[in-house]
Formats: sequence, structure tokens, C-alpha cells
Amino acid sequence: MHHSVSAVLLFLLLTGGGTALAQSPSSTVGLSIRRIELVSDDVQPVVEVAVSPGLSTMFLFDSEVSREGLTLEGRERFAMVDAGLTTLRLIPSEKISAGERLKLTVRFQDGAAPASATFVLVSHPARSEAHVEVYRRKRSVENYQEEVRQARIEAEKCREENERLRAERSAPDGLTGLISTEVLSGRGVEFRDVTKDVTQGPGGAAAKHYANAYRAARRVAVEVILVSRGDDQPWTAKGATLRGKANEELKVLQVWQSGPVAPGSTVQRVVVEAEAASESPQGPFTLKLWDADGRRTVTLGNVTFP
Repeated sequence: MHHSVSAVLLFLLLTGGGTALAQSPSSTVGLSIRRIELVSDDVQPVVEVAVSPGLSTMFLFDSEVSREGLTLEGRERFAMVDAGLTTLRLIPSEKISAGERLKLTVRFQDGAAPASATFVLVSHPARSEAHVEVYRRKRSVENYQEEVRQARIEAEKCREENERLRAERSAPDGLTGLISTEVLSGRGVEFRDVTKDVTQGPGGAAAKHYANAYRAARRVAVEVILVSRGDDQPWTAKGATLRGKANEELKVLQVWQSGPVAPGSTVQRVVVEAEAASESPQGPFTLKLWDADGRRTVTLGNVTFP
């Protein structure tokens, strides 16, 4: 399993060895229900909703909407537009570009104010808001209570995450730190060269050169060696997702890059580290990387872990 070599490498990656140009967890858009309350006057603030290619976004309205009154800018960029009396399901296709902004307007059937609602769908390379509830009428006490309950759950998740981060920051450096935080937990680090297995999506901001996969007791990591495609604009990964076939997603902990991918530069390493609470996350997974504005991406498929 090449434990000795891969353990040293993962030790350097997990303890921040080298210059980290990008080191941040991916955003958490789509993890909870979004609730939008419309006001009754004519001036409606435009609400932005995140969508992503291949991922479903469901709108649920508390009033019946008109199918004929639905207008969607760039409708040809959506693989599915399924409108019901009180629901609207959207799945963007790969034709939609990251950062693209498309206007969605729905009209209500009962003639009451507000007569319509407008949203701006903002395309993200890998994140979407899965469930959006839209209210025209006054919400019930039970509905507010459910929102409070969900807010408490989210707050508890944040508290646990903060405790984990504090524990890791207070841990010693080096191999001692990996042992003290139980990242190794007596099993070392398993390594797999997945270069031949990993596929790359078309039109990426950089080209794959090598790809390696690692597993420790509670972590997995993907190391990708990237080279420039000749684009004059340097590229640095700022966010990432690891998504399985059933749309399950590993929790990305950090993204690290050795330097910008640019013409004339040497190959650059990008490492994506994620939680692995059990032996189950083996794959295949799709790794998607994006830059600061989300417009230039690198997509790698068929990533498997030891």
C-alpha cells in the first residue's frame, strides 16, 4: 500500500506544509430549506436562488401558480422544467454557464397581491438550493416553529464544526498531530494511483497530469497534478465537491493548491481533503474544482479511494 511514502505526503498536506494558495471548505448552499416571504406591495425585491447543472431545485408555493404565466429566461439551458399547480422543479443542463444569471417569473392565479414573483437563478458549478418555499400569505405558527427547529440543528452543526477546528488547531504539528487527532488511528495511510481510471470533462480550465487517492481512518484525499491548457489567465482552485453516483456528497474540509496553473509554469498540485466517517466512501466520485468566481472549472470523474 506504499504506507511509508503516502503517509509522509499526507502528513505534509494535512498539516499545511508548503504555500497554500487556496485552503477553504466549499460552500454549504443547498443543505437546508430556503424560505422566501413575498410582500404585498408592487415593489418586490429580486431574490437570487443558486442552481447547478444536473442538480434539482424545487420551488414550493403556498398559492396556485399559472403554468401559462411562467417565464424562464434561457429555457433551452434546462434539462427539466416541470411546473405544477403549486410546485416548480428545475434541473439545469450542462449548457448553462457558471455564474450565468437567468430570470424566472411566476404568476399567481387568484389575482391577489402580489400577482407575481421574480427570481434570479444564479448558476454555480456544483452547488444548488434544493428546496425553496415561497409564501404569499401569513405563515403558520407551526411553520415558524419548524424553521426554528432547523435553525437549531444548523447551529448545532456549526458548534460541532467549531469544536473540531479548535481541537485541530490546538493539536501539535507533524505526525504527532495526525496521531492526536486520530486521523491515522493505527491504520496509517492507504494510497492508490488512479491516473488511468480518472476521466476529465471537456473544456476544463486545466488538464489532468496525474491523480492519486488517499485514505486514513477518518479522512480521504485526492491529489491532482494539473498542467496549463495554454490559457493566459492563471487558475487557482477555491472550492470543490466530491459527489457520488447517487448524488451523495462527501464533506470537503479543505482545498490546497501549490501554485497557480499558468502557461510556462511547472505542474501544480491540488489536494482536496474530505471526511470519511466509515469505509463506505470508495466511489466512484466526481471531483469538481472551481476558481474564485466559479466560472472556470475542472471536472474529474471516476475517482475511487482505497
